[in-house]
Formats: sequence, structure tokens, C-alpha cells
Amino acid sequence: MATLKVPSTVPSPSEDCEQLRKAFAGWGTNEALIIEILAHRNGAQRKKIQETYFETYGEHLLKDLDSELSSDFQRVVLLWTLDPAQRDAYLANEATKKLTASNWVLMEIACTRSSHHLLAVRNAYHAKYKKSIEEDVAHHTSGDFRKLLVPLVSAFRYEGDEVNMTLAKSEAKIVHQKICDKAYTDDELIRILTTRSKAQLNATCNQYNNQFGNAITKDLKADPEDEYLKFLRSTIKCLTVPEKYYEKVLRLAINKLGTDELALTRVVVTRAEVDLQRIAEEYQRRNSVPLDHAIAGDTSGDYKNMLLALMGHGDA
Repeated sequence: MATLKVPSTVPSPSEDCEQLRKAFAGWGTNEALIIEILAHRNGAQRKKIQETYFETYGEHLLKDLDSELSSDFQRVVLLWTLDPAQRDAYLANEATKKLTASNWVLMEIACTRSSHHLLAVRNAYHAKYKKSIEEDVAHHTSGDFRKLLVPLVSAFRYEGDEVNMTLAKSEAKIVHQKICDKAYTDDELIRILTTRSKAQLNATCNQYNNQFGNAITKDLKADPEDEYLKFLRSTIKCLTVPEKYYEKVLRLAINKLGTDELALTRVVVTRAEVDLQRIAEEYQRRNSVPLDHAIAGDTSGDYKNMLLALMGHGDA
């Protein structure tokens, strides 16, 4: 369910471009006007605005936004304006760089996107970086993380709802045995997590719970400080209950001493047109505070206004 509010009468792309051009004119930038336009347009509309802007002015909207804006507000606007597949390609590339390395971001992209979207991300990555996402992930990760991440980003899972219950029962037993043996990087465990459809994995998780009386993620807490086990648990959550995974990312981003703006921006921007409403419901259930209130209390200025607009709580 999308949370983004798009006005019932949307101006034409050329009208939007004209207004954006006005927002950039003169000494100061009209940030409120940028939010009013871009935060209330869906993916197809934003793409059309970018195309029209280039046709009309011979300049790239993203470059103009980049030069006009700064700090966290600049990042949230640029990421939002990008085509979703190009955005994920950018985030994945950033996650393989030394100073911004993040196995977690790579795992999020691999596990919470649809198969067709992930394929579009891989194509966008080819076009932009002249390499494959798989080779960069393999090059910039190592050990257990590489063994799990490379097949995750390479996956093209079946997207349907059909489930094989016999398979779910037998694979629940396999997973349980591997966990009992502490064989957390076993090929069979990796195979199941990186090839099965999300519906099938949910069925396997349910069968595991029924047969062994515990959630898989609970049984993977043998060593709470083990970074790979944390990563494995989060991978399973991302594949089966993404709203719970993202609720925790937001909770940690907002509640820590000093907001983690990178994580906050990433979750709001990448989920606004997907499942941000479900994530917000999970956040309120878990924290007894509405997500928009938590964000408003932890951020300020144009950055805050853009995030709230993306949540569907903007004034415009």
C-alpha cells in the first residue's frame, strides 16, 4: 500500500518544471516549493519531470538540485527524484565503497525488492558503473558475508503465492539441523534462503515454528554478539517480515544519540511508495509513538518537511 499523497489535479510536467526553475532562481532557493512539487509526484511523474526539464532547459534536474541544495535535505530530494532502480543501483554502489561500506544496505536491496525490480537494479548498475553488482559485491565483501550476499543479489525468485507444503516441512527440518549443528554457512541453508520464493520461505518459517516450537530467528541467537548471525537473522526478517526489519532500523536511527540520517532517509525514500504505511503501523505498535511524530521530534527544517511529506503527512 503506497503512502504517498498525489494531488487529485496534478500540474503538467512542463508546469512543474517551470515552477522548479523558479525555485532555483534568484539569490535563495525556494525549498518549500521543491517539496511541494517533488514530494507529491509518483515515480512515473518524477521521471517525466526529469525528461521535460532536460528537453526544455538542456540541463539535468538532478544536477541543478545537487548544486542548489545541501546536507540531509539534498540527499533526500536527490534520492527521491531518482528512478527507483537507478536509486537502488546508486545505494548498492555506495554500499561497496570503503568509507560508506554496508553489507546491510546490500542485503536490504536484495531481499526486500521484487524479482523484476532487482533485475532492473542490476541492469541500471551495468549502465551506470560498467560493472555488475555481483562482481562489486564479491570484490568488496569477504568470508561468510560474501557467501550469502553474492547469491542474494543474483537471485531471481519466483514471485507467486503458490507454496509446496511438503517442501516447506522438509526444508524446515534441514534448516533446524543446520542450526543445531551451528552450520550457519552451510550450502543447503544458503541455497534455501537465496533461491526460494518469499511465500515458500514464509511457509518454511511457519513449519519450523510448528515443528520445533521456536522461530528460526530466535534459534539463530545462539551468540547474540556474532555479527554474521545478526546479519542472517536480518536477512530472514527482510525476506519474510520486512516491516519488522525496517521498524528496527528506524527505531535505532531515531533513538540513538544523534540521529542516523542516512538510515532514516534510506528507509523513508525507498519504502514511501511500497510499504511505509505498514512499517509506520509496526513502529507505532512497537514504540507507542506515531512514526511521523518520532521523525518530527528528531529532525528539523526542510529535511523534516520533506520526510513528513513523503510519509503523506505534508501540508501540501
